[in-house]
Amino acid sequence: MAHRTEQRLAEELDSITAAREIAGRFLKDAGYGGAHDDVLLVVSELVTNALLHGSGEPLFRMSASATTVRVEVGDSAAKLPVPREPGPRDGWGLQVIQRVCSSWGASPHEGGKVVWCELVSSPAPATTKAGVELA
Repeated sequence: MAHRTEQRLAEELDSITAAREIAGRFLKDAGYGGAHDDVLLVVSELVTNALLHGSGEPLFRMSASATTVRVEVGDSAAKLPVPREPGPRDGWGLQVIQRVCSSWGASPHEGGKVVWCELVSSPAPATTKAGVELA
């Protein structure tokens, strides 16, 4: 992936908005052709989880091409996330990640963990020369 960014975020809820703003500019600069709103939703979920369930200042990374984007958020807590049954007060974050992303995971690293996900833009439907979609 040709474009990359990395930013250390403050350990405060305003960092969710900051990460979304960084991601929005980054997606435009990278020329990512997929749904930007999906990526911004994923960024919000991963940063929120790092702030609520992790510890320390989150490290926010993105890499992208025209067709693929990878979002990573690291923190200094060692406990890896586990999807749970969603409820009215919490538990929806990883459910959203699983539905929106093509893949996701969490990896321990020295001093904590990194939670990552990848989104792939849908290719445009194939068309004939007359512009009719092929099924």
